[in-house]
Amino acid sequence: MSQIEKKINELRKQLQHYNHQYYVLDNPSVPDAEYDRLMNELIKLEEAHPELITPDSPTQRVGAKPLDVFEKVEHTTPMLSLANAFDVQDLRDFDRRIRESLSVDQVEYVAELKIDGLAVSLRYQDGVFVQGATRGDGSVGEDITQNLRTVRSIPLAINETNPIEVRGEVFMPKQSFLKLNEKRQEQELDLFANPRNAAAGSLRQLDPKIAAERNLDVFIYAVGEWQAGTSATHSEHLQYLSELGFKTNPEWKKCDNIDEVIQYVESWIDRRNELAYDIDGIVIKVDRLEYQDILKTTAKSPRWAIAYKFPAEEVVTKLIDVDFSVGRTGVVTPTAVLEPVRVAGTTVQRASLHNADYIEEKDIRINDTVVIKKAGDIIPEVVRVIPEKRGQDSQPFQMPTHCPSCQSALERLDNEVALRCVNLNCPAQLKEGLIHFVSRNAMNIEGLGEKIIEQLYQQKLVQKITDLYLLKEEELLKLERMGQKSVKNLLTAIEASKQNSLERLLFGFGIRFVGVTAARTLAMAFNDLDQLKEATYDQLVTVDEIGDKMAESIVMFFTNEDVIEMIDQLKALGVNTRYLGAKPTDTAIDAIFSEKTVVLTGKLEQLTRNEAKEKIEALGGKVTGSVSKKTDLLIAGADAGSKLTKAEQLGIEIWSEEQFIEAIK
Repeated sequence: MSQIEKKINELRKQLQHYNHQYYVLDNPSVPDAEYDRLMNELIKLEEAHPELITPDSPTQRVGAKPLDVFEKVEHTTPMLSLANAFDVQDLRDFDRRIRESLSVDQVEYVAELKIDGLAVSLRYQDGVFVQGATRGDGSVGEDITQNLRTVRSIPLAINETNPIEVRGEVFMPKQSFLKLNEKRQEQELDLFANPRNAAAGSLRQLDPKIAAERNLDVFIYAVGEWQAGTSATHSEHLQYLSELGFKTNPEWKKCDNIDEVIQYVESWIDRRNELAYDIDGIVIKVDRLEYQDILKTTAKSPRWAIAYKFPAEEVVTKLIDVDFSVGRTGVVTPTAVLEPVRVAGTTVQRASLHNADYIEEKDIRINDTVVIKKAGDIIPEVVRVIPEKRGQDSQPFQMPTHCPSCQSALERLDNEVALRCVNLNCPAQLKEGLIHFVSRNAMNIEGLGEKIIEQLYQQKLVQKITDLYLLKEEELLKLERMGQKSVKNLLTAIEASKQNSLERLLFGFGIRFVGVTAARTLAMAFNDLDQLKEATYDQLVTVDEIGDKMAESIVMFFTNEDVIEMIDQLKALGVNTRYLGAKPTDTAIDAIFSEKTVVLTGKLEQLTRNEAKEKIEALGGKVTGSVSKKTDLLIAGADAGSKLTKAEQLGIEIWSEEQFIEAIK
């Protein structure tokens, strides 16, 4: 073994040890700076010696290319669901059935917290993590290996050379969930309803880099397959899993009888909100593996385990008022103002009323006595009214007809329950709109973060988008923490943004349903903002990927007089309104890709998958994720797999990456 290889192995062991202490034991032993230094050293060594990179290296957590689709995985041992218990009597009946089936007087159990996440299977060969899969329907799941590799509490290597498959629950901690939803709200994306949905959505991302950003965690709770296992009990399994480096939940308890199980269950009903993650019950398992084998399973669930489900915590309080807030897109949202009440571990004074239809359906009135709960144990919402407690002071209320911020008439669009303020200059929408306009995927004006926008707005220097291009040096110098150099850089960035291509401006406008990709599609199709502004609904829907709702939204946006005035002002200020990117007719290469369906597979060395996709689309082609008889061309990088095989079988033209690069030159 060379000195380089020894050094790489030494660094890997150190980093794996520090990872285990930080993410599994929650007990970091070195400063972040020292960890980063070692990781950078390993990255540089592996870059210089790529032949020494192994799948279990800490550098391989993220780096896989986005997938086109998840492959199916058949579970050798089915991942069954659990039967449910809803009260103490259900638990005693479960215990009685167990004892009668085994002809014993008493049974020992293991009680564990039921983590509210996504069940996964992890398979290891020769001590290396080789495959991770979802539960799916219990028999067949999906291969999400590269996303699970981004979960830092999952070890990439363990000290067990025999094949072993373990099972666990991937979850999103509460704090990570709140931060994710805050970010999605800023980006005008749909919010996740609860941490479980967020975790499931994260693990089903085709791009592992997105999964890596979601800060997922895992608890391993069982062994699925392990021929070399010698444990006699489930509790011994849990202890050994922990010794192997897996993160197991520390709150599990071995119980001598069902009475101890019930005590454990009751102790967690009120304490569950103290945890940093969601649980929705307690799982009870027969401890002895021999007994589990005797009891066997039904078609759906094991007879030796049951899940006690916590009742949803609901509390009663009084609704004393209703506030209305206006979001960035103009949606007016009603919020209940409550007499303070303790629910799910926190004091709640405000709760969601969703929308006007919800209020009418539930017949919710001011001064009503209402029941509230936390949706997903996170978001307070009014569940129902208690009619028998309705007093004479109960008052029906109406949704506003005008915006509570700017007094503009509100509109209710077809097929929507939400009321919207469509005034482009509504103060409640403006600040968030400005932040969106200057963001990286829009006009990309460096130096204009949220705090600077807030200052500019409060000082009345910027009240609408066009004001950004009228800022003066002497005005900016008066702001906090804005020196000569910062002001100069900011003004330079603002001036440079005038030369952006049309698609950035379109996305910056924040037109409903128009994201980054659609903005580029529209810019390519119409070339100039004036042409797009005059486009009819029928013209818009003929453009690929522009559907009914998006077309309606675009037409409505450009019929607003404030929008027309803003566009005229932007043009007068020198902001470009034409598409400057590559188009299919810009070069003779379109003869190669025009109207052709192309599939990318394997690892590309000179371009990222997204870069290659953009070049093909800009030159007239259409990129799809799977090979079929309609595929015209397959571009195969290194380690191409089943798609290459299928393309060969179908007689589809195949290019190497080198041929592709040469063609686009």
